[in-house]
Amino acid sequence: MSVKVRFAPSPTGRIHVGNVRAALANWLFAKRQGGTFVLRIDDTDLERSTKEYEHGIETDLQWLGLAWDERYNQSQRFPVYQEAVERLKAAGRLYPCYETQEELDRRRKVQLSRGQPPIYDRAALKLSHEERAALEAEGRRPHWRFKLNGERVKWNDMVRGDCEVDTASMSDPVLIREDGAFLYTLPSVVDDVDMKITHVIRGEDHVTNTGAQIEIFRALGAPEPAFGHMPLLVGADGGPLSKRLGALSISELRGEGFEPLAVTSHLAKIGTSDALEAGASLQALGESFGFEKMGRAPARYDPADLARLNSGVLHALSYADARTRLADLDCDLGETFWNTVRANLGKFEEVKLWARVVRGPIEPLAEDSDFLEKAAALLPEVVDETAWARWTEAVKAETGAKGKALFMPLRKALTGLDHGPDMAAMTALIGRERIEKRLRGQAA
Repeated sequence: MSVKVRFAPSPTGRIHVGNVRAALANWLFAKRQGGTFVLRIDDTDLERSTKEYEHGIETDLQWLGLAWDERYNQSQRFPVYQEAVERLKAAGRLYPCYETQEELDRRRKVQLSRGQPPIYDRAALKLSHEERAALEAEGRRPHWRFKLNGERVKWNDMVRGDCEVDTASMSDPVLIREDGAFLYTLPSVVDDVDMKITHVIRGEDHVTNTGAQIEIFRALGAPEPAFGHMPLLVGADGGPLSKRLGALSISELRGEGFEPLAVTSHLAKIGTSDALEAGASLQALGESFGFEKMGRAPARYDPADLARLNSGVLHALSYADARTRLADLDCDLGETFWNTVRANLGKFEEVKLWARVVRGPIEPLAEDSDFLEKAAALLPEVVDETAWARWTEAVKAETGAKGKALFMPLRKALTGLDHGPDMAAMTALIGRERIEKRLRGQAA
């Protein structure tokens, strides 16, 4: 069987880490199997969907490297959904209901007060043709519900194992609103059938929906796909993540300087038995991906872990891969420079600080002028990567300073900072002329 999966976001907002975790799982699973990844824009809500958000979804997926093989807009497929509606009506599985939202809310409150489950009582099925006509004459327009069989729907879930949903405990789902708009459930099933989707991979909040959707697959005479329901994301403290998702959109993470490979590595590894470390590439993540590695507990999303992985990605980034980006920032000072400073980067743009340290001008931290004057007199004529060891040994012999008392004043004077890359390489990059000036407290 050729694997085919889909990611179906709604263009009503920015996609966030929860959305992308589902997209990533689909993409990794499909690519590992040599299958097809479909991007299906769920824009059936014409009032709330916008092209701006649609383009934002495409931009975010492309930035992450999640290229799609096929692409569709559900708003262009209404005739296909209407054909399925007529088939379900003819089979007696789709029926009109005329209750207002207020009436349904009152009915649920009564059921709860009596200790009954708050599910729809199918009162609309008892209406006569004349009663329906009278309601429509009042100006009421029906919403349409799918009549569930009330059976135990079972499937073997790729993540959760054996699952079952008792549809007798559910309300018949509304598939079409009063205004004629299709709700999520019907277009999703119809598209999965029409596009030959083999595996539906999503969050575990859809488990109950799956029971109803399997019944719709069967009512349409189509085999249902395999299902996989992943545990949801929670915050680092185990609390709900949803309140913070606005700050966790992919566009926000991109704007904050996170690397796409760090984001995908983080989302691919959390909640699994794999070590939480950056992958060598998106393809490498796919080779190690497997639903059997996913735990049942919620996956904890910790921004500190993402920051650590981001540093790891940069530390492993070759000069060949960094060169264009360095040039864009006017910071391409050569391969030696990149290899020297990359281990000190948390975000790529921080390279600008180290380029400024090398090129100047900076204000040196010259706290002990006598010590630095002696150090300047001992500076080797040729400052290469071997000079630092010879120079500091000479300064130690002259001044008696050692350890931190020896190295920190020199670092501060040469870089203006109390931390940073290996000083042997940095002194060679800074050069003798600037070193002399900085040792004497001059901006250079």
